[in-house]
Amino acid sequence: MRNLSLSLRIYIGLVITLAVLGAVSIFLPVYQALVPSQELPASKPVLALANAGILLVVYGGLGYLGLVLSRKLGYAEIWDPDVSNRQRFLTPALIGAAVGVFLILGDAVFSRFHDLGPLPHPQFPLSLLASITAGIGEEIIFRLFFISFWTWLISTVILKGRGRNPTFWIIAVLSALAFALGHLPGVMALFEFTTLTDIPAALLTEIILLNGVVSIFAAYYFRKFGFLAPVGIHFWTDVVWHVLWGLA
Repeated sequence: MRNLSLSLRIYIGLVITLAVLGAVSIFLPVYQALVPSQELPASKPVLALANAGILLVVYGGLGYLGLVLSRKLGYAEIWDPDVSNRQRFLTPALIGAAVGVFLILGDAVFSRFHDLGPLPHPQFPLSLLASITAGIGEEIIFRLFFISFWTWLISTVILKGRGRNPTFWIIAVLSALAFALGHLPGVMALFEFTTLTDIPAALLTEIILLNGVVSIFAAYYFRKFGFLAPVGIHFWTDVVWHVLWGLA
Protein backbone atom coordinates (compact mmCIF):
# COMPACT_ATOMS: atom_id res chain seq x y z
CA MET A 1 0.00 0.00 0.00
CA ARG A 2 2.90 2.35 0.73
CA ASN A 3 4.13 1.97 -2.85
CA LEU A 4 0.82 3.19 -4.26
CA SER A 5 0.37 6.84 -5.16
CA LEU A 6 -1.66 8.99 -2.79
CA SER A 7 -4.32 9.46 -5.46
CA LEU A 8 -4.73 5.70 -5.88
CA ARG A 9 -4.84 5.14 -2.11
CA ILE A 10 -7.58 7.76 -1.81
CA TYR A 11 -9.48 6.10 -4.63
CA ILE A 12 -9.23 2.69 -2.96
CA GLY A 13 -10.44 4.26 0.29
CA LEU A 14 -13.46 5.76 -1.49
CA VAL A 15 -14.38 2.43 -3.11
CA ILE A 16 -14.05 0.58 0.21
CA THR A 17 -16.22 3.23 1.87
CA LEU A 18 -18.81 2.78 -0.87
CA ALA A 19 -18.80 -1.00 -0.44
CA VAL A 20 -19.05 -0.86 3.36
CA LEU A 21 -21.93 1.64 3.32
CA GLY A 22 -23.66 -0.37 0.60
CA ALA A 23 -23.54 -3.39 2.92
CA VAL A 24 -24.62 -1.40 5.99
CA SER A 25 -27.66 0.01 4.18
CA ILE A 26 -29.18 -3.49 3.98
CA PHE A 27 -29.51 -3.54 7.78
CA LEU A 28 -31.06 -0.07 8.23
CA PRO A 29 -34.63 -0.06 9.59
CA VAL A 30 -35.63 2.29 6.78
CA TYR A 31 -34.44 -0.23 4.18
CA GLN A 32 -36.26 -3.02 5.96
CA ALA A 33 -39.45 -0.96 5.86
CA LEU A 34 -39.05 -0.41 2.11
CA VAL A 35 -38.26 -4.06 1.36
CA PRO A 36 -40.01 -6.54 3.71
CA SER A 37 -37.94 -9.55 4.80
CA GLN A 38 -40.27 -12.02 3.10
CA GLU A 39 -39.53 -10.38 -0.27
CA LEU A 40 -35.73 -10.66 0.04
CA PRO A 41 -34.12 -13.28 -2.23
CA ALA A 42 -31.58 -14.20 0.49
CA SER A 43 -30.68 -13.42 4.09
CA LYS A 44 -29.55 -9.90 4.92
CA PRO A 45 -25.90 -10.86 5.62
CA VAL A 46 -25.70 -12.62 2.24
CA LEU A 47 -27.25 -9.63 0.49
CA ALA A 48 -24.90 -7.26 2.30
CA LEU A 49 -21.83 -9.24 1.21
CA ALA A 50 -23.13 -9.54 -2.35
CA ASN A 51 -23.83 -5.80 -2.50
CA ALA A 52 -20.38 -4.96 -1.16
CA GLY A 53 -18.75 -7.38 -3.61
CA ILE A 54 -20.56 -5.91 -6.61
CA LEU A 55 -19.59 -2.39 -5.58
CA LEU A 56 -15.95 -3.36 -5.07
CA VAL A 57 -15.59 -5.25 -8.34
CA VAL A 58 -17.86 -3.40 -10.77
CA TYR A 59 -17.62 0.16 -9.50
CA GLY A 60 -14.03 -0.25 -8.37
CA GLY A 61 -12.95 -1.77 -11.67
CA LEU A 62 -14.70 0.74 -13.92
CA GLY A 63 -13.49 3.61 -11.77
CA TYR A 64 -9.90 2.40 -11.91
CA LEU A 65 -10.09 2.23 -15.71
CA GLY A 66 -11.45 5.77 -15.70
CA LEU A 67 -8.65 6.88 -13.39
CA VAL A 68 -6.01 5.49 -15.75
CA LEU A 69 -7.63 7.08 -18.81
CA SER A 70 -8.13 10.43 -17.08
CA ARG A 71 -4.37 10.54 -16.53
CA LYS A 72 -3.80 9.88 -20.23
CA LEU A 73 -6.13 12.80 -20.99
CA GLY A 74 -4.17 15.10 -18.68
CA TYR A 75 -6.97 15.68 -16.16
CA ALA A 76 -6.12 16.65 -12.60
CA GLU A 77 -5.15 13.78 -10.29
CA ILE A 78 -7.36 12.87 -7.33
CA TRP A 79 -4.70 14.45 -5.11
CA ASP A 80 -3.01 16.81 -7.54
CA PRO A 81 -0.18 18.95 -6.12
CA ASP A 82 -1.32 21.85 -8.34
CA VAL A 83 -4.83 21.83 -6.80
CA SER A 84 -5.36 23.59 -3.47
CA ASN A 85 -7.56 22.25 -0.68
CA ARG A 86 -9.86 25.21 -1.28
CA GLN A 87 -10.36 24.09 -4.86
CA ARG A 88 -10.57 20.44 -3.82
CA PHE A 89 -12.99 20.79 -0.88
CA LEU A 90 -14.33 24.28 -0.15
CA THR A 91 -15.32 25.35 -3.67
CA PRO A 92 -17.17 22.06 -4.38
CA ALA A 93 -18.98 22.35 -1.02
CA LEU A 94 -20.18 25.88 -1.82
CA ILE A 95 -21.21 24.92 -5.36
CA GLY A 96 -22.97 21.79 -4.12
CA ALA A 97 -24.90 23.77 -1.50
CA ALA A 98 -25.93 26.34 -4.11
CA VAL A 99 -27.01 23.61 -6.54
CA GLY A 100 -28.98 21.98 -3.71
CA VAL A 101 -30.89 25.22 -3.20
CA PHE A 102 -31.46 25.39 -6.97
CA LEU A 103 -32.95 21.88 -6.87
CA ILE A 104 -35.31 22.91 -4.05
CA LEU A 105 -36.49 25.97 -5.98
CA GLY A 106 -36.71 24.05 -9.25
CA ASP A 107 -38.82 21.32 -7.69
CA ALA A 108 -41.15 23.94 -6.20
CA VAL A 109 -41.66 25.44 -9.66
CA PHE A 110 -42.05 22.21 -11.66
CA SER A 111 -44.38 20.60 -9.11
CA ARG A 112 -46.95 23.27 -9.99
CA PHE A 113 -47.27 21.80 -13.49
CA HIS A 114 -48.38 18.31 -12.45
CA ASP A 115 -50.53 16.83 -9.68
CA LEU A 116 -47.92 14.52 -8.12
CA GLY A 117 -46.59 17.07 -5.67
CA PRO A 118 -42.92 17.68 -4.75
CA LEU A 119 -40.38 14.93 -5.25
CA PRO A 120 -40.08 12.67 -2.17
CA HIS A 121 -36.86 12.22 -0.18
CA PRO A 122 -35.35 9.21 1.60
CA GLN A 123 -35.96 9.15 5.33
CA PHE A 124 -33.10 10.10 7.63
CA PRO A 125 -30.55 8.51 8.19
CA LEU A 126 -30.91 6.75 4.83
CA SER A 127 -30.85 10.18 3.18
CA LEU A 128 -27.37 10.86 4.62
CA LEU A 129 -26.13 7.39 3.70
CA ALA A 130 -27.51 7.81 0.19
CA SER A 131 -25.79 11.19 -0.12
CA ILE A 132 -22.42 9.58 0.58
CA THR A 133 -22.91 6.50 -1.60
CA ALA A 134 -24.35 8.50 -4.50
CA GLY A 135 -21.58 11.08 -4.21
CA ILE A 136 -18.99 8.34 -4.59
CA GLY A 137 -20.71 5.66 -6.66
CA GLU A 138 -22.56 7.77 -9.22
CA GLU A 139 -19.53 10.00 -9.75
CA ILE A 140 -17.38 6.91 -10.35
CA ILE A 141 -19.75 5.69 -13.06
CA PHE A 142 -20.91 8.91 -14.72
CA ARG A 143 -17.85 11.12 -14.37
CA LEU A 144 -14.68 9.15 -13.64
CA PHE A 145 -15.49 6.25 -15.98
CA PHE A 146 -18.03 7.58 -18.50
CA ILE A 147 -16.33 10.88 -19.30
CA SER A 148 -12.76 9.54 -19.22
CA PHE A 149 -13.50 6.46 -21.33
CA TRP A 150 -15.57 8.07 -24.05
CA THR A 151 -13.46 11.22 -24.28
CA TRP A 152 -10.32 9.09 -24.54
CA LEU A 153 -11.89 6.73 -27.10
CA ILE A 154 -13.17 9.51 -29.37
CA SER A 155 -10.52 12.21 -29.01
CA THR A 156 -7.43 10.00 -28.68
CA VAL A 157 -8.20 6.77 -30.53
CA ILE A 158 -10.62 7.92 -33.23
CA LEU A 159 -9.63 11.58 -33.73
CA LYS A 160 -5.92 11.03 -32.98
CA GLY A 161 -5.69 13.83 -30.41
CA ARG A 162 -7.82 16.38 -32.26
CA GLY A 163 -10.85 18.15 -30.82
CA ARG A 164 -10.26 17.06 -27.24
CA ASN A 165 -12.02 20.03 -25.62
CA PRO A 166 -15.23 19.96 -27.71
CA THR A 167 -15.27 16.17 -27.35
CA PHE A 168 -15.11 16.57 -23.57
CA TRP A 169 -18.14 18.88 -23.53
CA ILE A 170 -20.18 16.66 -25.84
CA ILE A 171 -19.41 13.68 -23.60
CA ALA A 172 -20.16 15.78 -20.50
CA VAL A 173 -23.64 16.56 -21.87
CA LEU A 174 -24.20 12.89 -22.71
CA SER A 175 -23.03 11.98 -19.22
CA ALA A 176 -25.54 14.43 -17.77
CA LEU A 177 -28.32 12.90 -19.87
CA ALA A 178 -27.35 9.35 -18.87
CA PHE A 179 -27.18 10.42 -15.21
CA ALA A 180 -30.65 11.96 -15.39
CA LEU A 181 -32.20 9.02 -17.24
CA GLY A 182 -30.64 6.69 -14.67
CA HIS A 183 -32.99 8.21 -12.07
CA LEU A 184 -36.14 7.38 -14.06
CA PRO A 185 -36.57 3.78 -12.81
CA GLY A 186 -36.57 5.07 -9.23
CA VAL A 187 -39.08 7.78 -10.10
CA MET A 188 -41.32 5.22 -11.81
CA ALA A 189 -41.19 2.99 -8.74
CA LEU A 190 -41.95 5.86 -6.36
CA PHE A 191 -45.01 6.99 -8.30
CA GLU A 192 -45.97 3.48 -9.46
CA PHE A 193 -45.71 4.28 -13.16
CA THR A 194 -45.72 1.25 -15.44
CA THR A 195 -44.26 2.87 -18.59
CA LEU A 196 -42.15 5.90 -19.40
CA THR A 197 -45.12 7.50 -21.14
CA ASP A 198 -46.88 7.64 -17.75
CA ILE A 199 -44.37 10.23 -16.53
CA PRO A 200 -45.77 13.76 -16.93
CA ALA A 201 -43.77 15.95 -19.30
CA ALA A 202 -43.15 18.52 -16.55
CA LEU A 203 -41.74 15.86 -14.21
CA LEU A 204 -39.56 14.37 -16.95
CA THR A 205 -38.23 17.83 -17.79
CA GLU A 206 -37.52 18.45 -14.12
CA ILE A 207 -35.58 15.20 -13.73
CA ILE A 208 -33.43 15.92 -16.78
CA LEU A 209 -32.83 19.60 -16.01
CA LEU A 210 -32.06 19.33 -12.29
CA ASN A 211 -29.82 16.29 -12.61
CA GLY A 212 -28.23 17.83 -15.67
CA VAL A 213 -27.17 20.92 -13.72
CA VAL A 214 -25.48 18.75 -11.09
CA SER A 215 -23.74 16.77 -13.84
CA ILE A 216 -22.32 19.72 -15.76
CA PHE A 217 -20.79 21.26 -12.64
CA ALA A 218 -19.41 17.85 -11.63
CA ALA A 219 -17.91 17.23 -15.07
CA TYR A 220 -16.18 20.61 -15.25
CA TYR A 221 -14.65 20.36 -11.80
CA PHE A 222 -13.68 16.73 -12.33
CA ARG A 223 -11.46 17.70 -15.23
CA LYS A 224 -10.13 20.84 -13.56
CA PHE A 225 -9.59 19.82 -9.93
CA GLY A 226 -9.71 16.01 -9.82
CA PHE A 227 -12.22 13.39 -8.76
CA LEU A 228 -12.70 14.62 -5.18
CA ALA A 229 -14.28 17.82 -6.53
CA PRO A 230 -17.33 16.19 -8.22
CA VAL A 231 -17.73 13.86 -5.24
CA GLY A 232 -17.93 16.95 -3.03
CA ILE A 233 -20.35 18.75 -5.33
CA HIS A 234 -22.64 15.73 -5.51
CA PHE A 235 -22.46 15.04 -1.77
CA TRP A 236 -23.23 18.59 -0.64
CA THR A 237 -25.99 18.94 -3.23
CA ASP A 238 -27.65 15.85 -1.80
CA VAL A 239 -27.09 16.98 1.79
CA VAL A 240 -28.98 20.21 1.13
CA TRP A 241 -31.57 18.64 -1.18
CA HIS A 242 -32.26 15.28 0.44
CA VAL A 243 -31.04 15.54 4.05
CA LEU A 244 -31.76 19.11 5.16
CA TRP A 245 -34.74 19.77 2.90
CA GLY A 246 -36.02 16.25 3.53
CA LEU A 247 -36.03 16.97 7.28
CA ALA A 248 -37.71 20.37 6.87
